[in-house]
Amino acid sequence: MDIHHDQRFAINLNVRGIQPSATLRINELSNQLKSEGRNIIKLGLGQSPFPVPERVVSALREHAHEKDYLPVKGLRGLRESIAGYINRRERMRCTWEDVLIGPGSKELLFILQLAYYGDLLIPRPSWVSYAPQARIIGRSVHWLPTHAENNWQLTAEELDIICRDDPSRPRILILNYPSNPTGCSYTDDQLLAIANVARKYKLILLSDEIYGEVHFEGKHKSIARYYPEGTIISTGLSKWAGAGGWRLGTFIFPKELRPLQDAMAIIASETYTATSAPIQHAAITAFNGGDDIDEYLKQSRRVLKVVGEYMHRRLSDMGAVVQKPEGAFYVFPNFENFRDQLARKDIKTSQAFCQSLLESTGVAILPASDFGFVPDHLGARLAFVDFDGAEALQLAGGDYADRELADDFVDTACPRLVTAMDKMEAWLNSL
Repeated sequence: MDIHHDQRFAINLNVRGIQPSATLRINELSNQLKSEGRNIIKLGLGQSPFPVPERVVSALREHAHEKDYLPVKGLRGLRESIAGYINRRERMRCTWEDVLIGPGSKELLFILQLAYYGDLLIPRPSWVSYAPQARIIGRSVHWLPTHAENNWQLTAEELDIICRDDPSRPRILILNYPSNPTGCSYTDDQLLAIANVARKYKLILLSDEIYGEVHFEGKHKSIARYYPEGTIISTGLSKWAGAGGWRLGTFIFPKELRPLQDAMAIIASETYTATSAPIQHAAITAFNGGDDIDEYLKQSRRVLKVVGEYMHRRLSDMGAVVQKPEGAFYVFPNFENFRDQLARKDIKTSQAFCQSLLESTGVAILPASDFGFVPDHLGARLAFVDFDGAEALQLAGGDYADRELADDFVDTACPRLVTAMDKMEAWLNSL
């Protein structure tokens, strides 16, 4: 049978050749190897290690009976609590009508690209799903160069150079900080400079701030402060409330972009209808916050900061070049210094590097090629999440409440991360 002439295989050309999402793929592979009896340390998928705060879980239990289809844009009570949350955090003045709820910010990003005819501008390295989404929809993607010396961050100058060629072209710029995959963030001055260029070219700026609350110092600031009329803030529950599998994301729009919000709502109404009712009701509790949630975030940040510093130091000592993370739970080391030793083992791409590391040591990480780099860039992303988050929070808020967190804390709370670094170091030394 010639499958090319079989109607069952008339798959959309935009989807052909795209692999399933890299982060989900590594997670499934890690789980498969674990089920075969291998001891796998999972540093691939960036899933928050922390449990959902207890009061938020209770709220979900209480609302499990909610079965109505909710309004397409989201439950009014939740939209009000998200507007309040953003106004408290960013000293802004948005209203509940500026908020759109979706089943994960990933879904909202997809329908944004469907609703708006514009090219996508993505600083490299970037999270794994931005570019494939654009490709599925058939939008052009322009990668914006960044440099390791500058913590892989976009500069206003680089942005201006890209936009100058065709100043009136519709474009969406995605800015993600603290960054997945680097853990780095922007200073106020950098944000202001980027905002000025975005305004000059009337860009739509999607500020992906899903890791904002896990900035280690609790000092995240939205670029929406500097470019309010053109910035959509994207956030959700997955990274700061540990609720990745709950699938709740939100976009906060400026009034000026209401027509775009309405267009997205039309697409939502014809696709996913609305986000799960019990989850929306429970999310009100999360976004309203309170002393218990403040404490949960305070301890989460303390834990992630000490672990991030530990990973940074261990990788640097091994001979990798790595930037110090300022938030989230990622580091993005480059193993360029090992190029000759790796080449002798016929390891010449980041993909081969990660494959070989996984087979030899059981440590699962993701290659730089999944984040927008050419295959022979010998970088990788490590998600330092393979530890018992509930135990770590308890320890940080208990025995270590009044103590500086240091290596002894990492040894106690995150033994698998210590093992991963030991195995990686031994493997690199053996090359």
